[in-house]
This record gives sequence, C-alpha cells and structure tokens, in this order.
Amino acid sequence: MRSAASLRGHPIHPSIIPFPFALLWGAFVADLIAVVFGAPSFGLTGWYLAAAGVIMALAAAIPGFIDYFQTVPPESSAHERATRHMLLNLSTVALFALSFFMRLGESHQPSTIPLILEAVGVVLLSVAGWLGGVLVSRNQISVDHRYAHAGKWSEERVDASPGEFVTVARADELKVDQMKLLHVGDRRVVLARTEHGHVAFADGCTHKGGSLADGVLICGVVQCPWHGSQFDFVTGTVKAGPASKAIATYEVREDQGTIRLRC
Repeated sequence: MRSAASLRGHPIHPSIIPFPFALLWGAFVADLIAVVFGAPSFGLTGWYLAAAGVIMALAAAIPGFIDYFQTVPPESSAHERATRHMLLNLSTVALFALSFFMRLGESHQPSTIPLILEAVGVVLLSVAGWLGGVLVSRNQISVDHRYAHAGKWSEERVDASPGEFVTVARADELKVDQMKLLHVGDRRVVLARTEHGHVAFADGCTHKGGSLADGVLICGVVQCPWHGSQFDFVTGTVKAGPASKAIATYEVREDQGTIRLRC
C-alpha cells in the first residue's frame, strides 16, 4: 500500500531507517573494541554514535507512526507484525538511551552493564529490521503499484449514515480494472470499475486481512496481493483460497455522472 508518510511518492520511513541502524550498530562495535582492547578513543566514538543513532531513530519513528496508523491495514497479520516491529525498535532506543546516560562523565567510557544493554539493543534492532523487511517485501507496505502500471490507486474518506447512498467518485474517474479505497466510517470499502460497470466490496481479505484495494482485478475476480486468494467482486464469494470466507459487497449505482455507494 502506498505510504501515508511520503515525499513526492517516495516513502520517508524506509529512506531514514538505514541511518539509525548503522549508527547504533557502529556504537556497539566501537564500544566493544574499547572494552576488549582498552581503546578509550573508540569508547568516545561509540558514545557519540549512540547519541546520533537515538536521534535518528526518533526521527525515523515519526513517519513510521504515521504509516502504522494510516497505511497498515487494521485487523491483519501485517498490523500484528508492524506492532512487533514498533515495540522492538522502541525498546532498542530505550536501551541505547539508558546506556548513553549511564556513561555521562568526563571520559564517557563504556563499562560492562552499558555494553550489555547495547548488545541486547542491536539484537532487538536486527529482529525489528527483519520484520520491517517482511512488511515491505511480503505485505507490500509502502509499495506504490501505480509505478508498476497496475492502475490508478487513490484513497478517500467519506462521511455517510448507514443505509444511505453517498457520492464516492465521478463516473469517469476510474478506468477499467482500476480501484479506489474508501474509508466509510470505520469500514474500508473498495470501489472498482470493471468491464460491466462499477462494483464495491470490503477491502480486507478474509484470510490474513490483506488490502484488496492493493491487489488486482482479473477474469471476474479480485486477487489479494499477499497470498493470492480470489473473490468474485460481484457476489463476494471465494473463487480460490487460501481464504475460505466470502467478503462483503455493497450496492453501487451511477447517477448523473457520479458513482454512488449504499453504505
């Protein structure tokens, strides 16, 4: 899904995270050399690297929080993975910050306890980085499919009362096989244009909660991008697993050049 925290279409969080990763690992390695070989200059270097790493980690956390709350599909396996990713990163920052403040003094040299805190921190950081990679490569968080010519992907929030028709798009806004993600109250609904007109269905795949708006329309079905489950976009029935439960569908009509959805 396209990142909510992006600059001219480029996600911000993935572009920042290499800096705290390198700085914090560098701090641990420098401090390890200082302790093992008795090199105070490496200890001072590690102290400064830890400070820079914590600052950059906090900077990376800002767009990360935005994507966590606005991009990652709720009630999905990606949301659970993103939560673990966030908690591990925050724990890493806390450990390195504690180590940093324990070394305040004239020499800033590491001792056993600060070094242990940093060792635990880099392990947590590495696991968090692996989870972040899975979020991008498997769950396709921050991947913008517009640049793969997969169709126009847009997102809009709509206020509506249950049972009423509400305007959600222009009749010519989407091309055939293109989709639009609608936030209708606390529901996520996909509006799609097919060869036979517009259809609307629930966004979350019933298998692991993947965003169907981020998938593709093909041969009368919408296919989830995570594990390949396919649903009839008119009736919502499952056409191919691993999903076993149908998705909800919604009534759509065209009215004077607009597309209206019954919520």
